[in-house]
Amino acid sequence: MHFLELNDVSFSYPAVPGDTDENGKQIVPPALWEHVSFALPGGFVHLVGPNGCGKSTFLLLASGRLAPTTGSVSLLGKNPHALREEQRNLLASFIYQNMEFDTDETVATLLGQVYANGALKGNAAAIRGGHDDLLAETTAIFALDDVLCHPLTGLSKGEIQRVLLAFSILYGSASIFMDEPMFAMEPAQKETSLAYLRDFVQKTGTTIYLSMHELDLTRKYAEIVLLMYPNHDMDLGTPQEVLTDADLEKAYGVPASMLKSGEAYTRAHLKEMSDLLGNRAEQH
Repeated sequence: MHFLELNDVSFSYPAVPGDTDENGKQIVPPALWEHVSFALPGGFVHLVGPNGCGKSTFLLLASGRLAPTTGSVSLLGKNPHALREEQRNLLASFIYQNMEFDTDETVATLLGQVYANGALKGNAAAIRGGHDDLLAETTAIFALDDVLCHPLTGLSKGEIQRVLLAFSILYGSASIFMDEPMFAMEPAQKETSLAYLRDFVQKTGTTIYLSMHELDLTRKYAEIVLLMYPNHDMDLGTPQEVLTDADLEKAYGVPASMLKSGEAYTRAHLKEMSDLLGNRAEQH
């Protein structure tokens, strides 16, 4: 059994009532996926590609937060969208940047609640040793000691992302889907977190799919890379196999040398920059 299977999946977001063009005609969003079928493995998988290529939609479909317009999604042999919320969460957790919370509970209280009420039931060993249990370990790994007494509403964006990473581990789902989980985190914190997430996958058998913009970090920490193109083609393999200059240039539409500091740009923005540099070179 494959970890994840999409069978003849098509998907488009629904039209927004009242969203019309200059002629008063209802705007119908274009299909983002059309008759897509593929099977993907588990592991520590990084999704890479320019903004707008469908990474977020893929993660939402795979985790059951969206249902395909037609076709089917199978995650560990189950249709995640058809499950009740609790069962779906146990099968697949989902975190993304800028999640909002309406609670005055402290970080310490919320971490304890997530740990106790998820699959682990508040009882899991640390994966690296040196800590009493998984709660103590994740608190240390994600540098949360200084914010344990603070409410989530009082945290910075980077601090909230680190709390979310801890939530995702402590809940104990069979798989975790993360949409730009390192958003607003410091470089050293990203490295520490990615190294830990990779260890967690290898030692527990949990699968983690996450979207990333920092290609250097993906090269360093990913087991498997899913490179997504604007036309929704995909390449799957190790970082060495997939993140070649030729494939990156095909995906982003610009020279690979521009991507070191520009992974987060859209394909159009990068193309615009490339054209500008080319024009300047011709003038000289």
